[in-house]
Order: sequence, then structure tokens, then C-alpha cells
Amino acid sequence: MNGGSRRRPTSFDVAERAGVSQPTVSRALSGSPAIAESTRRKVVEAAEALGYFVDERAARLRRGSTGTLAVVVICREGDSASSINPFAYALLGSVCVAASQRGFETLVSFQARADDFFGHYQEQGRADGLVVIGTTTNGQAWEYFRGLESDSRKVAYWGSPFDELEWVRSDNRAAGRLAVEHLLAAGYRRPCFLGALGTPQVQFTERYEGYAEAMRAAGLKPCLAPTVNAPTREEEGRRAARRLIERGEDVDAVFAACDAMALGAIEAFAAADIAVPDAVGVMGFDDLVAGRFSRPPLTTIAPDPAEAGVALVEAVLEGGDAKPRKRVPVSLIRRGSTAR
Repeated sequence: MNGGSRRRPTSFDVAERAGVSQPTVSRALSGSPAIAESTRRKVVEAAEALGYFVDERAARLRRGSTGTLAVVVICREGDSASSINPFAYALLGSVCVAASQRGFETLVSFQARADDFFGHYQEQGRADGLVVIGTTTNGQAWEYFRGLESDSRKVAYWGSPFDELEWVRSDNRAAGRLAVEHLLAAGYRRPCFLGALGTPQVQFTERYEGYAEAMRAAGLKPCLAPTVNAPTREEEGRRAARRLIERGEDVDAVFAACDAMALGAIEAFAAADIAVPDAVGVMGFDDLVAGRFSRPPLTTIAPDPAEAGVALVEAVLEGGDAKPRKRVPVSLIRRGSTAR
């Protein structure tokens, strides 16, 4: 001892206390079947008495694995942590849980500026693979990760604007169809899609395509209330709904590309004294917590974040040379905003 400090015990100390060799300690604590159970118990008791813990990271590296998955959350430059889409946080938590269930820890990084971009976790031996999630509005970030692609990398993406990447996505076309079916069954006859097409938000376009398909199948003409860039998704929805109102569009329901837009639309209708859900129904996609407490509560469609997390982890750990793209099923959550 020096100055009250205490030396960390080593496997040699455990071997001396247990009366065995150091290699026997290593094999006993790694679970080798070559070690008798009585010897293993003796070694474990000695390790516990000394406060000795196996360097699990070093052991994994010797076995050819880091035991870690890296997760990058892409944010919009200038966003604070509080302004990140809450679904991204739900998905992040689900990825961490799914990785833990497979015996992996997670290394999480939030990246927004070009100076911060980093994806070489596997190459540096810091992780066995990488999951990338987050906003598609940060084009620079997606171009950076797209540029890293190679056959040897184990990466899965949620929200990727590029089809050639190994993506996992919601079943967005099914969501569009489900929205139309729900609105028509609720008594609405002129539902309109609120969102932008032809943007990096591939999932928005896919939701519109499902919506349009269901409208045509019902003998109805698709309607689009286009959004334009605004500081927030809520403001995008607010402005698009205002334009519908100002133009006197013959619309009695809105399916917004995401919940945040839908919440903005509800505010615009309320400001114009248009009652939701009686005069116009509103529904979105994501199942944000805020939608559960809006007035009226927001009907929405959403994937199961837990299932999405499992799909992303599986895509990284089990993907082979021909990796299949994965669609996560969606479900309808009925609330007051479409309850005529």
C-alpha cells in the first residue's frame, strides 16, 4: 500500500488463494467445460473474496468481439436535445434494450455538424457494428455515412433517404392505406394527405403512395396539402392547414405525414373555429406522447418501437451478403381526433 491506495487484485492473486494455476483461473472464469465444477466454485469464491472481476472487454476481444454496438443519432444542426423527434428517443431506447438482450452494450453518439461526423467504430475495434437513426433533413450526415459503405461493414439504418443502404423502415404504404380505411369507416368522405413529396423524407412519400392507392381503390381522387420548409414540423402542418382553409378546399379529414404536422394542423383548425373531429378529422403517424394529450387526443398510426429496435439489431448482427430490407408492421391507434 502507498498513501492509502490499494492494488487491484489479479488473476495470479486468485490462483494463489484458490490453490490453482493462473491458466486454471482463466479457464474457470471463462466457463471452460474442461474445468471441474468443484474447482470452478473454488476459483469463483476466491475471486469474490478478493474483489476480482474479469476484464470482460479484453475477454471479448480475444474471442473476436467487442461486445458493443455503436448507435449514431443524426440530428438537425442547431437542434437542442429537447427538440429531437421523441420517436428517435423511443427507437434509441429500443435498440439499446434489443442489444442488451443479445448480450451487447451500446455506445451512443449524437451527431449534427460535419465536424462531428464519425462512423468508423467497427474499423477501430470499438464496436461490432453500427445502427444509424435520426432525421433525414441532415443531408450532409447521410451523405457522410453513405460514403463509408463497404461490404465488410455491419450497419443498419432507420430513416435512410437512400434505398441502397441497409435500411429498416416502417411499413409506410400500409400506414397510408390504413389511414384511408379508418377515415372512411369513421364517416369522412374527402380525406387529404398533408405532407411533402419528392424530399429526402422517403417515408413521407411512401405514406402518400399508400394513401393514394387506397383512395383510388375507394373510387376517390387523392388530395395533397403540400407542406413547405418551416422551423418545426408543427409549423409546417400549421401553415399547410391554413392554406387548405384559405382556399376553401373541399376536405373533411387530414392524414398528416407525421404527428407533429398533425398537431400543427389541429391548432390551425382550432384558430379558424373549425371543430375537430366534427367538421374535420385529423390523424398522424408516430404516436408521439404529445398527441395523447392534445385537444382532442390525436388518432395516429405507428410501428412498435420495440420491434423496430429488434429489427435493427438483427440486421446488424445477422446480416449476410444478401441482406434483406425489413419493414416493421404498423398499427392504428384510435383517439378523439377522428371520433365523429
